[in-house]
Parts: sequence; structure tokens; C-alpha cells
Amino acid sequence: MTTIELLRQYRLGPYAIFDLTISFVGIYLLSPILSWLFSKINLSITRVSWLLLTLPLGILIHLAFNQKTQMVKDFLNPSGNYLLKIAILILTVIALSKIKYISPK
Repeated sequence: MTTIELLRQYRLGPYAIFDLTISFVGIYLLSPILSWLFSKINLSITRVSWLLLTLPLGILIHLAFNQKTQMVKDFLNPSGNYLLKIAILILTVIALSKIKYISPK
């Protein structure tokens, strides 16, 4: 068993705690750079918004690269996993409500 397999064996339901943690830490560390980049197109996105968008963006990115992770499968399942779908929707709405347009000077 490799180190990554060892770390991924700890789960919160069907989701690996290691993967979720790495995603949130990565967005936390990248959020100042991402916010700076988006400020160039007059959008103000806070670190909190980036953290709230971590799971929705993760699903979109995995779909774009055709990676069928467990969360993507659960999200796309038409006959279940409603709690996940509601949570993703709520996270998206809250994060998008915090994004502000900056008028150019």
C-alpha cells in the first residue's frame, strides 16, 4: 500500500478526507492569486467565496476532464444524493452572492 492509498483510506462517508482537505488547503493558498487575477476583470472575490466554491468548482473541473470521482457520480445520479446536490447548490449561491463587481476607474 502506497502512502497516498494509506491517506485515502480514511473517509467521511464515501469521500476521502485527504482529498477534501487538500482541495480546501489548495484553494486557501491560491485564493490571493486567484482574487488578484479576477480583479483584473473587475471582480472582487474574497477568500471565503473561493472556499465556498471549492466543491462546486471541483465538480465542474472533474467533469471538464471526464474524471468520474465518487462525488461527481453522486452529484450526477438523477435518483438520489439530494443532500449533496442541495449542499452544492447552497454553496454556489452563497459564494456567488458575495462576489462584487468593481467599477473601473
